[in-house]
Amino acid sequence: MEILRSVCPRCGKPSAGLCNECRAAETEWFTCDPRVETIYCPVCDSRKQGKTWSDTTVDRAALLQELAYSALHFHPDVRRPEAQFTFRETSPNRTAVTAEVRGLLYGVEVSGECSTKIVWIKEQCDRCNRISGGYYEGIIQVRATDRRPSTREIDRAARITEELETSLQEAGERLAFVSKVEATRDGLDIVVGSNHMGQLLASQISGALGGRLSTHPKLVGEKDGKKLYRITFLVRLPRYQRGDVVLSRGRYLEVRSATQGQAQVFDLQDGSNRIVREDEIERLVGNVGDAESALVAYLYDDVLGILDPRTQGAVECRALPWLHPEEGGTVLVIRDGETGQFVLVG
Repeated sequence: MEILRSVCPRCGKPSAGLCNECRAAETEWFTCDPRVETIYCPVCDSRKQGKTWSDTTVDRAALLQELAYSALHFHPDVRRPEAQFTFRETSPNRTAVTAEVRGLLYGVEVSGECSTKIVWIKEQCDRCNRISGGYYEGIIQVRATDRRPSTREIDRAARITEELETSLQEAGERLAFVSKVEATRDGLDIVVGSNHMGQLLASQISGALGGRLSTHPKLVGEKDGKKLYRITFLVRLPRYQRGDVVLSRGRYLEVRSATQGQAQVFDLQDGSNRIVREDEIERLVGNVGDAESALVAYLYDDVLGILDPRTQGAVECRALPWLHPEEGGTVLVIRDGETGQFVLVG
């Protein structure tokens, strides 16, 4: 009879030393913290980890799973650890958690259960603290030369502001916030939380609307030996905006782009492009954004018959070489308030 020399000293099973089942039984394969604390902002739901605030990118259900799992600590030899959680709200700032855990240790399936508590600590975040305290670093002033910015320009600037704020915060710039957007008698004022955002925003608005940008910094103090400035970014829009229809030397022109002192225009009579000086422009007629749609009643040689959009009376206009309307179709027109003439713009 052969004597078995390699057996488990605990259970007697054949094994070179302690068997896997007994090793697993004697090993503390997981531990569970009795409580998990998380600091969050009650205003915007941002979370604080260490000294750093960050925007929450998951909903509360996913955050509960994440926090509960952070309380579990597995032995390094555990393979394929899994956990299922049951949550119970015991108070507005306490969540009781029951965890059922399982895994594979030394090839043996193991399972267990534990309890922990999630503690929700409220604290105002860095961004909300600055906003509530009226903190700001920059003001973007949108103004126009010899006029007030139009509703279209103000709306465009507001959209650019909203889009930039979203993109910067998604990129991790938490202090790139807009604390106020205010329409004033002279234009639009936008108050922002960082000078970096102010510079970007002013550049984007001036680029989109054709304005000229200037900056006016003001020293407001020092922090940690560093000078602190508040900067006013002035976006000065030109006298004429894109889409304006103007009269120059008896010809109607559409402004395609403008700078201080001159404008690139499209001649609405012959379809040519050129540049004119502001002092060559006699007056503003309207803007293509306000054009009306008129029905084309007939075409005869170089005569175009349209129906007045308001009275439906027949009006004759000279056909334009760059415009190719069809009978029964429509064209866009602007009324010249001084002469009562219709100007075809598209």
